[in-house]
Amino acid sequence: MWLCAAALACALPSCTWADTLLFVGNSFTFGYLSPVWHYRPDSVTDLNHEGVGGVPALFKQFTQEAGLNWQVSLETSPGKDLQWHIDHKSAVIGQRFDHVVLQSFSTLDAVHPGDPTQLILSTGLLVSLFQAQNPKVDIWLDSTWSRPDLTYEPKGHWYGKPIDAMEKDVREGYDKAAAANKGVHGVLPVGQAFNRAIESGLATANPYKGTVPGQIDLWAGDNYHASTYGYYLEALVVFGALTGRDPVSLGREEKAAMELGISPDQATQLQQIAHAQLVADQR
Repeated sequence: MWLCAAALACALPSCTWADTLLFVGNSFTFGYLSPVWHYRPDSVTDLNHEGVGGVPALFKQFTQEAGLNWQVSLETSPGKDLQWHIDHKSAVIGQRFDHVVLQSFSTLDAVHPGDPTQLILSTGLLVSLFQAQNPKVDIWLDSTWSRPDLTYEPKGHWYGKPIDAMEKDVREGYDKAAAANKGVHGVLPVGQAFNRAIESGLATANPYKGTVPGQIDLWAGDNYHASTYGYYLEALVVFGALTGRDPVSLGREEKAAMELGISPDQATQLQQIAHAQLVADQR
């Protein structure tokens, strides 16, 4: 069921209650190398006061268009895992939130790519931190995408493997972290949505070879971070999972897409990818 009771209630004109949401992550959350980075920063609360909008601001825009009342905050720092936020930002993020999205280092572990050991431990510590403020807090883990630079470059950890190999390892690590920590609601299938976009033919599998007409590149020019299309897809997945609203309901004239240069057809296709991935993940 896409529309939860809370979302339905808050869609009513008389609603004054707001869901509070915190994003904790790194450049994959704040939208590095894309206009998403500083998209509508005044619509969200950047706890580090760096003027970041990022994926949180896209999420906020989607909720406004859907008639929902969410207060969105973020605490992000480039190239960091979750343990860094625990060590340096616990006093900042240790507040009461209704929902939290956690996104860690792109390879799970900077020294040992694909190893979820530290992720599992850090997730547990953050669950305890947030539950101490709100025992009913709704916590999600953001499982991110494969990196072409680590897949197609000889020095990459996943060199010689299909583009979806890294994502599968990352997702497995996040699944283990969720299973080990009962306070985690679920895993956001962002990397899986990237792969679905590739499998559908919408996105290129190898940005080093470019794109064909009608195709998009989900990655930025460094073949590491996401492009505007990639961050938009990430935000759609988060929106659908947390609010219970179907991403397709945002429609082809969705405002953030228009402001970021995503065409109505592309917005529709990305919304359909997010929809299909969320449905598949519920099975």
